[in-house]
Amino acid sequence: MVERVAGAEQPFVAVQRAFAAHIRDPQGQPCPADVEARRMVIYRDLVFNNVASLLATNFPVIRQILDDDHWADLVRGFFVRHRCATPLFHELPQEFLAYLQDARAGESRDPPFLLELAHYEWVELALDVAEEASDPAPTDPNGDLLVGAPEVSPLAWNLSYRFPVHRIGPGYLPEAPPAEPTRLVVYRDRQGQVGFMEVNAVTQRLFQLLQENPGITGLEALTRIATELCHPQPEQVIAAGRQLLTDLRGRDILLGTRR
Repeated sequence: MVERVAGAEQPFVAVQRAFAAHIRDPQGQPCPADVEARRMVIYRDLVFNNVASLLATNFPVIRQILDDDHWADLVRGFFVRHRCATPLFHELPQEFLAYLQDARAGESRDPPFLLELAHYEWVELALDVAEEASDPAPTDPNGDLLVGAPEVSPLAWNLSYRFPVHRIGPGYLPEAPPAEPTRLVVYRDRQGQVGFMEVNAVTQRLFQLLQENPGITGLEALTRIATELCHPQPEQVIAAGRQLLTDLRGRDILLGTRR
């Protein structure tokens, strides 16, 4: 058994901190004096390239639309300016999103839609790996969606963006947001596939009512929307809403009706 000498860990901790600081910020932090520079380059590149590769896999559209220098600058900024709140490797994309939101905001070189696009790409990943399952047990999958209370899947997220993030790619890079926001429902179905549905303001309002008012019937929700719209023929809203509810159930956005 090796006897631990009081305070013996301290120099080692200092070496670790200097080592990590140089790996994060090689331009701003000196290479540790007792580590060969050639070996330090290997460590430095290995860590950076591994993280850059992981982020490129999780944010493929962002990686596509940025040139190599811009992407490297983005990842290096994440290394230097962000302190992760979790040691879990699979949560690194969420940390990257936090960096873009908090430390990177306002970078003139970045496209104006960068944060929203990153959030959209992260949502797809988050739903893909979510452990919360769509459990049909408390619902009637064939229930009447007007008479009964539609049950929204916990794996369906109601989102709004200034930019049409689902369309952005190398061939479409908007410089300013359109007049109308982009409304999306991103969801994971019972087969484990992640999809999205672009919706209008009325559909988004219906989705919101069903989420925020557990137990409300489809008819009650649609009647409330017709009232909010001051629609002269509420029955038209209800008829269109019935078909919409059926479509949402077909996509597993709705699981059925509450038993």
